[in-house]
Amino acid sequence: MNVLAIACHPDDLEIGCGGTLAKYASLGHKVTMVHVANGNKGHKVIQPDELRLIRAKEAQNSGALIGANVISLDVPDLLVKSDQDELISKLVDVIRQTEPCVIITHPPEDYMKDHMEVSKAVFDASFAASVPHYESKVPAPAGIKVAPIYYMDTLAGVGFLPTEYVDITEHIETKIDMNAAHESQIKWLYEHDGIDFLDFVRTVSKFRGLQCGAAYAEGFVQCKAWPRLTTVRLLP
Repeated sequence: MNVLAIACHPDDLEIGCGGTLAKYASLGHKVTMVHVANGNKGHKVIQPDELRLIRAKEAQNSGALIGANVISLDVPDLLVKSDQDELISKLVDVIRQTEPCVIITHPPEDYMKDHMEVSKAVFDASFAASVPHYESKVPAPAGIKVAPIYYMDTLAGVGFLPTEYVDITEHIETKIDMNAAHESQIKWLYEHDGIDFLDFVRTVSKFRGLQCGAAYAEGFVQCKAWPRLTTVRLLP
């Protein structure tokens, strides 16, 4: 199965669904991780041009832990706009290249605009990718369908009530390691804000586990829009 996970910043997938992606990979599925924004404004000391390169490398290191293909669309932070044809076209290219059986992304409502813009852009692009006469660099593959979408958790789970869960107990340490790969963020949050973000991530996973009878879990909500619904269990 082809799994396509699309988030805003280089560490968002690791936070929201890193355990699930690790589980997919362990089962032999092909995982592609995409971050739309380059994370260049995610530090007070490191300058944007330098940070952009650092975070791109961190994202590659994280994805390598599960053998995932990592793609950056390289949009500057706070400039993600779902109504830009260029962004939709780039996402269409990725979707047509990967031909996903399932897409994971941010929920429509989240704690910042860039996340919400990515959610809407993914919804729009995943439909456009199936339209043969929508022109982009990658032609529409024969028989490509509109992929089902699952929305991953918000930061700290605020305002998000999962309808499906994935038991990530066997993959929690991989999830933590994937997050730790984003050293520029983890170190800054700990040294300057006193936030142990790895403990933060573990705690949210444990909380979701309590809700579904697992030691650790991640929560999701399926996008309920035609023609994306299916009788097939797509989460691992």
